[in-house]
Amino acid sequence: MLREDRIHPIISGNKFRKLKYNLQYVLQKKLEGLITFGGAYSNHIAATAAAGQLMKIKTIGIIRGAELKDSYATNSTLKFASQCGMKLHFVDRAAYKLKDTAQLFDDLAVSPKKYHVLPEGGTNELAIKGCEEILQPQDAQYDYICASVGTGGTIAGLINAALPHQQLIGFSALKGNFQKKTIEEFSEKNNYTITDAYSFGGYAKIDRELIRFMNEFKKNTGIQLDPIYTAKMMYGIIDQIKNGLFSENSCILAVHTGGLQGITGMNTVLKNKNLPQIES
Repeated sequence: MLREDRIHPIISGNKFRKLKYNLQYVLQKKLEGLITFGGAYSNHIAATAAAGQLMKIKTIGIIRGAELKDSYATNSTLKFASQCGMKLHFVDRAAYKLKDTAQLFDDLAVSPKKYHVLPEGGTNELAIKGCEEILQPQDAQYDYICASVGTGGTIAGLINAALPHQQLIGFSALKGNFQKKTIEEFSEKNNYTITDAYSFGGYAKIDRELIRFMNEFKKNTGIQLDPIYTAKMMYGIIDQIKNGLFSENSCILAVHTGGLQGITGMNTVLKNKNLPQIES
């Protein structure tokens, strides 16, 4: 396992990789700050807020869910982002769909010309550049590179950086394989497959089986997985090994993309549903 989660407690894994060159861009262009988007327990929002605080860059987070405005202080992720200095704007889901248009910025009286606008999830050309640095020369020994897939940015960078003998396997955290469109935008290579067979019903969906798996994995290996991405990836890898879907004697590298800050929020959701807790 490639422990990208160890880069930083909050700005970890692919979030660090995606933000690296985007934050440098803000400084180089002498912009006022960075605007980005996310939901209630977004790893991207938390990481952007923390990175902005460390680098003294203003950050604005446009948050999906107007109902969160009066209760965000009870949300571990959003409370943390606010404490880091991120200015939070809460919009309803209809307005959030306009996040790629000028109308949203006009409504919030924010000028995107003075800020660097980073898409939800942090995927853009600069993010891909950062994710291409995940693999290092010592990783040439591996035949398969496995990664969780959300927007598709991280795996696009891995695809670009992979050597000719290496095959990429993306484990989608949500239903569908729409990420191929993003991958094709940033990569010309086709050395990959994406499966949503281990999405557990969709984004942020989790059940007793996945919780059991996460807790047993932590007990047996000492490695904490996150419920949105890496737990689903590892569940899928182990299932595929059991079913003989990897070549015999092959070497597999699983990329741990971090995201552990979201466990606190997820446990709150699980408690409300009378489901077991994720041990951390």
